[in-house]
Amino acid sequence: MTIVVGVTGGIAAYKAVSIIRSFVLLGHDVHVIATDAALRFVGAPTFEAISRNQLNTDLYEGVSEVRHVGIGKRADLVVIAPATANTIAKIAHGLADDLLTNTVLATTAPVLVAPAMHTEMWLNAATQHNVHTLRERGVSVVGPAVGQLTGSDSGPGRMEEADAIVAAALALASKPASRHDRAANSEAPRTARRDLAGHRIVITAGGTREPLDPVRYLGNRSSGKQGVALATAARDRGADVVLIAAHLDVPVPEGVETRTVSTTLELQRAVTDAASDADIIVMAAAVADFRPATTSDAKIKKDVVGDELQLSLVSNPDILAGLSADKQPDQLVVGFAAETESDPQALIELGRRKLRRKRCDFLVINNVGWRTGFSTDENEVVVLDAAGDIVMEAAGAKSSVADRILDVITSA
Repeated sequence: MTIVVGVTGGIAAYKAVSIIRSFVLLGHDVHVIATDAALRFVGAPTFEAISRNQLNTDLYEGVSEVRHVGIGKRADLVVIAPATANTIAKIAHGLADDLLTNTVLATTAPVLVAPAMHTEMWLNAATQHNVHTLRERGVSVVGPAVGQLTGSDSGPGRMEEADAIVAAALALASKPASRHDRAANSEAPRTARRDLAGHRIVITAGGTREPLDPVRYLGNRSSGKQGVALATAARDRGADVVLIAAHLDVPVPEGVETRTVSTTLELQRAVTDAASDADIIVMAAAVADFRPATTSDAKIKKDVVGDELQLSLVSNPDILAGLSADKQPDQLVVGFAAETESDPQALIELGRRKLRRKRCDFLVINNVGWRTGFSTDENEVVVLDAAGDIVMEAAGAKSSVADRILDVITSA
């Protein structure tokens, strides 16, 4: 496969060397396009030695062979890492003032960008709008991660690690065009295809709450961030998304149908109803296994019950197992399993046992604890298929993890 790696001018340019090396070691023909700013961070000899090909930098070199068009036409995949705010803005607006942006305009290959910039730049409304524009056009975005930046700053904006970018790029290159895309326009460029277009996907997010009385409830610490990230990514990839939301700590994304629930029984009714015409169901919500056997109509008073309050709990229905048992032909059901097991192998075995009980198509396992998983901006997951085999591992910003999970779903 011919891969073009675009490197732009950010401190994360040094990570591009590992990306290029990984592609080369996997047997791909890698051509690097570096901007002038990128060469302030990493020298041309390094890129040429690692890629085993001549470095491409100048728009006006090889004019007779129309190099700025030829590179893009030969590419099977284009990866831009790091992608600065400036480069993202230029691509989003169709500007072409250097070899890299000309190549992006000329290519019909899948394009993956890995943003890298300071937190304030990433969160700026202009950057967010530009990234949304790219996603709408079928450009894939991996990251950014949340972590240490230059200096003492930390936050979202750190470029994803090289292995995550390589895995996302290869998954993107291996995706077949969807039936919807082929029917809509058989001559459409690959960058304009959205692999979930024409599909209806139901996603649950947040945490259910089981009332004890009008004031108190049994609940969990789920913020709904991962489920919302999945809904956002699915929308950007062209899906018709129904988000079933239980007590989210984050805003619901625009362009997504949202149905609000509170208890597990309410969530069961909502997802069962929505599943009737869904192609894909993703159970990302943290669902309570038990609920109080009785609920008090008035606030439970300490001076009435004394120093001890004994609760009788009854089991809630197993929604995921029910969806798997009743799923329609060609319907895909994806479950989530949040566990506190710290040993990686034991965590996988827990997931496999749960998979045998739930009988879903994929199970996303993640480790949670006092400071991990719930309510954070990052996640680390392992995805098992129906046979219990590991098909994907991902770590980083929940937005990036969401895209990796959807990559697995679209490849099924």
